[in-house]
Amino acid sequence: MTAHLFSPIKLGTLDFPNRIAVAPMCQYSADDGSATDWHLQHWMNLAMSGAGMVTVEMTDVERRGRISHGCMGLYSDANEAAAKRALDAARRVATPGAKFGVQLAHAGRKASNHRPWDGSGPLKPEEDAWPVVSCSALAYADGWQVPHALDEDEIEQTIGHFVQAAQRAERAGFDFIELHSAHGYLLHQFLSPLSNHRSDRWGGSLENRMRFAMTIARRVKEAVPSLMLGARMSLTDWVDGGFTLEEAIEVAKACREAGVAYLCCSSGGNSPHQSLRTGPGYQVHLAEAVKKATGIPVRAVGMIDQPEQADAIIREGQADMVALGRALLADPRWPWRAAARLGHEFHPAPQLARSAALMKQWGSAA
Repeated sequence: MTAHLFSPIKLGTLDFPNRIAVAPMCQYSADDGSATDWHLQHWMNLAMSGAGMVTVEMTDVERRGRISHGCMGLYSDANEAAAKRALDAARRVATPGAKFGVQLAHAGRKASNHRPWDGSGPLKPEEDAWPVVSCSALAYADGWQVPHALDEDEIEQTIGHFVQAAQRAERAGFDFIELHSAHGYLLHQFLSPLSNHRSDRWGGSLENRMRFAMTIARRVKEAVPSLMLGARMSLTDWVDGGFTLEEAIEVAKACREAGVAYLCCSSGGNSPHQSLRTGPGYQVHLAEAVKKATGIPVRAVGMIDQPEQADAIIREGQADMVALGRALLADPRWPWRAAARLGHEFHPAPQLARSAALMKQWGSAA
């Protein structure tokens, strides 16, 4: 049996040894945006996993763009140095061919929140909260801050923050950048009519609502042409009157024209009123629809945890790559297990090679 999951793929200028991607996962463990020892071990662990693509967590382009006090950033020299330290260590132990990227983002109106294990929800003023911004002065939910609506100059400044963060990512040594246009964060806020009520050139029609994200994509591509550029997008809001798959397909076409090499296909996150049924692979049909309509390479994501399911997604042409998050947190050697289950040879680092026979035994017993 041919393991399609382990076939190589080229995205933009980068060659990946397999179709397994580490999805960006917030760790809420940074120090004013700077990676800590937690990230050092976390990135090294992911680097040894066997995944061909490692995208590190949502990393904010300015301090007020953080979800929480613990969120990663690339807005200072200290952030850049800390990211380089952790990335250099990860590269030293990485499996051959693994590539590393950073997801650049801005939380917009979903910023200034507690960490999940502290209860989530908006920070109180006495908890060092900060003012939040968005495209329109519309709160995410009842009890959340009403954001300041960015004016023309502030929009330009924010675009500049993305460019500067991309240049920091290049200096830190990342191979690619992923722009975060999903899960209700700032780029998604501009895209969705639920959150974007502007009447100027940044709102109204889809062409206007996508202008912010597409301007960022073009400016970043111009600023760091050596880095492959990808994007993550929520393809639907799961709310009547919200951003739709049909609109997402048009944005995906524009992304491809702007030089975006792949699209990670997620959904939701921009409204507490979203209505959807989750389950293993519940978003795969969205990735398949974009792939068929646009031809842009797509990454499927969302509760994919069984090797056979992941391989079938690639084999049946529903997506070009599969991204895993929680599955890799639960089992940092998931790609090895997948190889064992699918009958594909795998080669752990020499220090770990004695475990290969046991992994094959576990795989055959599954």
